[in-house]
Amino acid sequence: MAITTKSFGKTPDGTEVSLYTIQNDNGFTAEVTDLGAILVRLFVPDKAGQTADVVLGYDSAEEYIKKGGFYGATVGPSANRIDNASFIIDGVKYQLAVNDGTNNLHSDAHKGYHRRMWNAQLKDSSVVFTIEDADGSMGFPGNKKVQVTYTVTDDNELRIDYDVTSDRKTVINMTNHSFFNLTGHGSGNIEAHKLYIHASKYTPVFERLIPTGELADVSGTPFDFRTMKTVGDDIDADDVQLGYGQGYDHNYVLDDFDGTLKKAASVEDPASGRKMDVYTDQPGLQFYAGNCIAPETGKGGAAYDKRSGLCLETQCFPNSVNQPGFQDVIYGPDRPYRTTTVYRFYN
Repeated sequence: MAITTKSFGKTPDGTEVSLYTIQNDNGFTAEVTDLGAILVRLFVPDKAGQTADVVLGYDSAEEYIKKGGFYGATVGPSANRIDNASFIIDGVKYQLAVNDGTNNLHSDAHKGYHRRMWNAQLKDSSVVFTIEDADGSMGFPGNKKVQVTYTVTDDNELRIDYDVTSDRKTVINMTNHSFFNLTGHGSGNIEAHKLYIHASKYTPVFERLIPTGELADVSGTPFDFRTMKTVGDDIDADDVQLGYGQGYDHNYVLDDFDGTLKKAASVEDPASGRKMDVYTDQPGLQFYAGNCIAPETGKGGAAYDKRSGLCLETQCFPNSVNQPGFQDVIYGPDRPYRTTTVYRFYN
């Protein structure tokens, strides 16, 4: 396994940004950067042995900083939406950035972990990124030590391990926000991809995309992916929930959750033959079909537009901190946060 390092640009204050390339003997290659612990490129072989980069992104640190967004981002300390951009722990109210209507989305668009410079340590087949996040940062309590490890395996897997400790009780619910297009990142939309999600229920949302608290059955709805089906089949169906998200942007309640690593979803691209399985030890999976991607230029001059990539974000349910029936996302001195996601590719 080989890891190489090269320059990826500079931050506005002149800090050098690096790009780390991890490649196995099959040509399966991940490129990650210490800016935001972002997954920049992921080269995957197709059924003919030809590799293509299957994640959306930009060609330099400067573009990630200028254009914003969450392509490939490590999102933290809290991914997804928090109602009214606030929560209460032990009677104390904490106010976050209001950046999505009246919600908080992905902690902070400008100060979140995807915008931080991380320390990097190279190991045999991994890059270990670490930061320290101060008490009160972005409104979240606790001095936090955060570690995100990207590992490439000989089985064409990309493994992401998250480890966080905090000296005070705080909200932690992290994820990776890669947009996948298994045909290749500049190959049009993903509506022809086929998707399976191991979930018989999902969490319906209000118009602001905050879960109602209900766990609704997917049977007889456009949200049923228990048998693999084409993403575009029902994405524009006359359905109130799809209207709220302009397509799929909903959390799935994974079946058989017990805190161990299990397969949550599978994606197939008929055009290239590439397939991807998603494994997680978390209870939820946010399926976002890239409905709100605005026309722009990505890596290598590629044209990105609506639904150019799909996200399968492993996490606890959105707004869990304010929803008593959802999982406990409060971590602290007596409860470290540890979770693993694996993306496995084959054809």
